[in-house]
Parts: sequence; structure tokens; C-alpha cells
Amino acid sequence: HVSSSLGPRSRQVDRVLRGSTVARASPAATDASASAGLGRRAVVGMALAVSLSAPAYCRAPPPSSALTEENLLFLEAWRAVDRAYYDKSFNGQSWFRYRERALRDDPMNTRQETYAAIKKMLATLDDPFTRLLEPEKFKSLRSGTQGALTGVGLSIGYPLALNGSPAGLSVMSAAPGGPAEKAGIMSGDVILAIDDTSAQDMDIYDAADRLQGPEGSSIDLTILSGADTRHVVLKRERYTLNPVRSRMCEIPGSEDSSKIGYIKLTTFNQNAAGSVKEAIKKLRENNVKAFVLDLRNNSGGLFPEGIEIAKIWMDKGVIVYICDSRGVRDIYEADGASTVAASEPLVVLVNKGTASASEILAGALKDNKRAVVYGEPTYGKGYRLTVPPVMWFVLIWHA
Repeated sequence: HVSSSLGPRSRQVDRVLRGSTVARASPAATDASASAGLGRRAVVGMALAVSLSAPAYCRAPPPSSALTEENLLFLEAWRAVDRAYYDKSFNGQSWFRYRERALRDDPMNTRQETYAAIKKMLATLDDPFTRLLEPEKFKSLRSGTQGALTGVGLSIGYPLALNGSPAGLSVMSAAPGGPAEKAGIMSGDVILAIDDTSAQDMDIYDAADRLQGPEGSSIDLTILSGADTRHVVLKRERYTLNPVRSRMCEIPGSEDSSKIGYIKLTTFNQNAAGSVKEAIKKLRENNVKAFVLDLRNNSGGLFPEGIEIAKIWMDKGVIVYICDSRGVRDIYEADGASTVAASEPLVVLVNKGTASASEILAGALKDNKRAVVYGEPTYGKGYRLTVPPVMWFVLIWHA
């Protein structure tokens, strides 16, 4: 969790040029396990989002420094990683020396050249969760958490190559009723190409841009389902991301006709916590005795919504520790103020499509002995993705 302001760029650059920050080596750690019992810990992932329209509030650098506005932008990105990145070995390199080499050798005469230099720098970390988001990609990222999209209804994961299968983009989930689900695309499928462009090395944000588009326009996907490859033409639609579906179930053959409340949570958008509360309220009207919370194929979303949903089910206990390179930065706890259903038996369902905020929620409920977690190994991304403040806006999202 990157909570402290980066401050004016001039102050940062002064400190950088004086060499006041030197990276110390320490082991990297990502305590997101491959199972739902991943514990109540998460480490920092960063997405650096740049605003072209944001004014540069800084003093002009001294003439002797010969620093341009593009150099200052690069240094701000370097400093954001230097302060917050968990692995202080920076993937086995001197972060200070990299900065010096980049300022000396990499062209930074235009904004695009500076973006390229920042991307090159971040690539040396070999970390898929630390990325540069340019303005349009940042806008696309925000749209995925605000309830409505125009696209094909897919949540996608990072490029993968499992068991020798062709690399591509993994399908985390398909929105219920969306174009992709109607075409039979399911969690676990792999996107090999988008409109004849190979997805093998495609950035996930580039892929998201390609999948979205004007309502009514078409897109051609090459899909790997198991051992079968097929071409699917989808028409983009405007659809609402309804995060919750619920229903009441009865246990067959039970003597007391026990009723179970089933809640399917598909994403953590801005409506998620409120929708879960409403579902619990309606199910209780049917006298349910217990609940099932289905997080299968939920690839995450807004971190604060995940915290609020945990508080709905817990009256006390630590939900998650947020750690950065300096140790534990924040502790999120349930205090009973937001509790709605802390007493009824609860089962949480997970699978390989359960990722990010879903894993944090499942882990919190399990570790606090609030729920029994049942299913298969989860995705293994118990991260809070944080966009550092000031020019690097604060936002939480699944990648």
C-alpha cells in the first residue's frame, strides 16, 4: 500500500541526485498461496498511471543538472518503485546504477520515448504486476470497475503457457449473458489471437483495449479450449457488470428442510458490497439457515470492496496486512460496525479462476475460522495493485 505522497518532483529529484536512497538487498516475497488458505498477507503490486493532462508542479532544475521535463517524469517513476517495491534487490540489480545508466543512455526527448524508457526499466524487474499505465489504458482500467462496459464480456489473465500449450491470454471468467459466454467461451480457455494478431506476447492492457470497442462492432478471436482451437466472431455489446446473483436452495432429503442461501459474487466493482448486503437481506426473508459464497472465476477488482465484503461476514479479526519494502504498512480489521451475517454457517467456493481480491477475501474468512473454503487451488495472486499518489493516481484493480 503506497500511502505517503511522493511530493513535488523537484524535491524528489534533489534527493535522488544527492544519492540519499540506495537500494538494500532483501528477498522478494509474495505470500499469495496457490490455495484459498493463502493467509492474511499481501504484498505490493504497482501500476504506474500517467496523466498527460496533469500539470507539472515543480521548480525548474538547476542549469547544471541539465534535467528535462521528460527526465523528471522518468525519475518520478524510478522513485515510486524505489520507495515501494518489496524486493529491495530489484531482481538482482543496482537500482541506483540503473537510474544513472538510463539517464545517460536512453533517449527521453519525447513523451513516448520516456514511456518506453520507463517500460524498459520496469521490465528488468521481471514482475507482471508492476507496469506502466498510459492515460488511455488507465481510463480503460477504471471503466472495468464502474459497472458498465462495451465489449465482449471477458476477464482475462496474464499470458501463460501450461503443459506445453501455446502461450496466450487466459480467460478468467465470462460475464453472465455477455457475448463471450453466449459463444461458449469459458474460464480456462486461452485466447491465442485477437483479429489475427497473436496474443502470445500481447500486453494485457493492449488486449483489453482490443476487446473493447464501439457497440455493434465485431471482433474475431482464436480460442484454445482444451485441445481444440476454434475461431469465434463476437459482436460487442453494452452490458452491465452486475456483481451478484443469488438464490435460495433446499438440501434434498433433509428432515428439517434446511434452506441455504447461495450468493455468486462475480467481480469486486463499486456495487459489490452493497449488492452482497442486499442479497443476504432477501435470502433471510426466505428463512435461510446458512450461506454459500461462490468466488469461482472471480478474478478480483476493487480492493476496498473486498474489505467491505469481508466485514459483512466478520465481526472481528484481521482481514489483511498490507506490506511494502519497509514492512507492514496497513492492517485492515473487522470491528463489527459493518457486520451483517457473522453467525450463520458459511462455505466459500473457489477454483483456479479465483484471484486477487477474491483470494484475499477467501483467505481472511478461512484464517479467522469464519468459513470453510472448498474447491481447487486458486490463481495465486493475492495482491493489492496500487497506483502511487500525486501524478500516480491511487486506484485498486485486478490485472
